[in-house]
Amino acid sequence: MFKFGKKAKHVQYDKTGRDLITLAKPKSPISEQYRTIRTNLEFTAVDNELQTMVITSSSSGEGKSTTSSNLAVVYAQQGKRVILVDCDMRRPTAHFTFRLSNGIGLSTVLAKKTTLEKAVHTTQVENLQLLAAGPIPPNPSELLSSKMMDRLLEELKEHYDIIILDAPPMMQVADTRVLARKVDGVVLVVGCDKSDRQMVVKAKEQLVLADAHILGVVLNKREPQGSDDHYYYYAYE
Repeated sequence: MFKFGKKAKHVQYDKTGRDLITLAKPKSPISEQYRTIRTNLEFTAVDNELQTMVITSSSSGEGKSTTSSNLAVVYAQQGKRVILVDCDMRRPTAHFTFRLSNGIGLSTVLAKKTTLEKAVHTTQVENLQLLAAGPIPPNPSELLSSKMMDRLLEELKEHYDIIILDAPPMMQVADTRVLARKVDGVVLVVGCDKSDRQMVVKAKEQLVLADAHILGVVLNKREPQGSDDHYYYYAYE
């Protein structure tokens, strides 16, 4: 189906990781909320194609990486050809989630130290592949703003229906503002248990200044209402 996703035989894959609710409990209320988010995003793309999206938050610990991974899973379960790209090159986590190697990835592709074909991993989820962040580089912002990043996105568009970029928190580094200009839309994740309202407002303002298309907000870690599950997830325009 793809020319990407070949696993190098010498790579040792990470055996740790966290379970994704959309895989562990696909019929749970939380998994259903992720499917609702997917549907809401599809409605935002009625007039404009939504192929590339950035998932971010105002600060760390709000759940943007968990949201990115679970959204990637539900899109793949729909039969879409999906790739999740870990663009948080300062604090990469996607390789832990999918129990894959981070020896090569986005940083080494952008630095022209390896090819995209060699860097993309096949995950345990059908239709879902991963481009890990790779080794932490000294210049993440410069790599993400480079022409090589533009060429990488164009190449990914030729092979995948949905490209999800897990980006760093908005108010910590400039990386996400750079990426926001390159994609079809941005989803802002807000952790209900710890978000600072002013930080969220400033994050939105920064996205507007970056001329980003804000697709919506995911309210993460909202208190349960009569359910055994711990959190609900919502999205709205």
